[in-house]
Order: sequence, then structure tokens, then C-alpha cells
Amino acid sequence: MNRFLIATFSIPLLLLVHSCNHQAPQTDNTSVNSKTPVTVTNITLGTMSDSLSLTAVSSFLKKNSLKSSAAGYVEKVNVRLGDHVNKDQTLFIIKTKESAALSTNALDSILNFNGEFGIHASSSGIITQLEKQEGDYVADGDLLCTIAQESSFIFMLNVPFELNRYILENSPCTILLPDKSTIKGLISSRMPVVDAVSQTQAFLVKAFTNRSLPENLIVTIQVAKNVLNHARSLPKEAVLTNESEDNFWVMKLLNDSTAIKVPVVRGIETNSRVEIRTPVFSDTDRILLTGNYGLPDTANILITQPKAQ
Repeated sequence: MNRFLIATFSIPLLLLVHSCNHQAPQTDNTSVNSKTPVTVTNITLGTMSDSLSLTAVSSFLKKNSLKSSAAGYVEKVNVRLGDHVNKDQTLFIIKTKESAALSTNALDSILNFNGEFGIHASSSGIITQLEKQEGDYVADGDLLCTIAQESSFIFMLNVPFELNRYILENSPCTILLPDKSTIKGLISSRMPVVDAVSQTQAFLVKAFTNRSLPENLIVTIQVAKNVLNHARSLPKEAVLTNESEDNFWVMKLLNDSTAIKVPVVRGIETNSRVEIRTPVFSDTDRILLTGNYGLPDTANILITQPKAQ
């Protein structure tokens, strides 16, 4: 009886073992190497400059105040705010208060004067202030308008004193306007005083432009600090860094399918490029431009553009 039970249980057990041996999946030891699509660039040799960006405000240095030479009423105004005027142009007609009080318009038989006289522009320029209108009463010496001489238009650049060593007289600069356009400028002179509160020194910047720019316009002036004529640089996208931004590196191609991590030391930096001081890459070295973020020290890559030369 016991032999029968042992035989009965042995048969299913053997069948189960045999079935497991045939149904076990076969493992594939072949690893799949994924490749990251990238584009590449080369080192560029050229002139680079590290610029200093400071704020400036536009102003007219020369303004002429036009005043009334007698008491009376403004009979006529020949200009409007913002008009361009020429020297000796008649801007106002004033009627004296004595002639305004008379009921007759008859001329004085001796002086040949009807009580009206003109106020003429003392210089050419733009009307920046208009104080009186037709019918207004003016006393002797009252301000009628202000004429700003266009030739005296400058930008007042305020420089922290610790940076004024970078601002040299008669040196060129770039003026960045709020509309993102740029014009050329020249640092013409410096003021001999420092603001007591902000400790900034004012420099006068002349703008080379035919545009009519308004007063009190806030702009950014860029002045070159360091200029390198033979700087080796890469696009900013090619240079990687850690979270604390104290280590920098690039991914350099060993061949068409492998890139390795190479630590670099940066130099000056512009809006789009970074100077690479060390190591000294050759013109034929290929550096990853895109697809480089997050790659390991040695990475399998797939170039998706022709080889950069």
C-alpha cells in the first residue's frame, strides 16, 4: 500500500519538475546601449570683451529761458510744446497793460507804437516748457517758455566710484535704448564731484544718432572692461555647471559615438559666448552643443548634424 502511494505522488512531482524546466524563460545577456541625439560645435578664436552695464538718463545741458520784457497780456502764441524753433523767430506777441486799457487802437503819433511787441527766440532748439497761453497776464520778467538746444543733448551716466577706473574719457560705448535698439556713444567728460548720498560720479555721454530722443529717458550704457583679441570661446549652451556653479565642464567627442566630460576654466563672458582658458582645445575638437545636459562622464551619443569643422 505504501509503495503504491509513493509511486502515485512521485509521478505528478516528476511531471511538475519537467514542466518547469521547459517553461523557464531564457535570459538575454545582450545589453541595449541607448544613444543620446546631440549636435556639436567647435572652439572659436576671436575678439571678446567683458562689458560693464550702467544706467544713464538723457538730458539737455543748455536750456534758454524766454521771459517777458514788460507787463501785459499775451496777445498771440506762435508755438506749441515740442516745436522746433529757430533763433530770432517770433514766439509771443505781448500787449502792454496800458494799451490794453485804452478803448482805441490808434497809434501813438510820436512813438508809432500800438502797445504790442514780440518776444523772439534767443536760440534754436525745442520748446520743452510752455508757461503762458493767449490771454494770460504776464509781469515783467515772467517765464514764457524754455528752449532746449538740441546740440547739447547728452546722457548723464552715474558710476559708482569704485568702478570709475573702467570709465575713460574719449572712449567709445554702446547705448541700449528701452526699445532694444542700440546706438553708439562717446564718453566725453566727467564731472568733478561725487554725489554725497549715492557716492556716484557723473560722466557725460554723447550719442551719435539722428533720432530725436526725449529728455529723462533711462537707458543702459555698456562699457568694455576687458578686451581680448585672441580669445578661445564656446557658445554658452556648450558649457555646463553644477547647482552651486563652482565647477564647469564640457562634453568632448572622442569619436562619432562617444563623448567624455572635460573640466574647464572660464574667462570673460558675453551674452552668448564664454571664454575657455583651460584646457586649450584645438580648432578640430568637437564639443557637444545640445543634448549634453545630464550626460554621464562617458556617454554614448548620436550626432544629428554634419561634423562641425
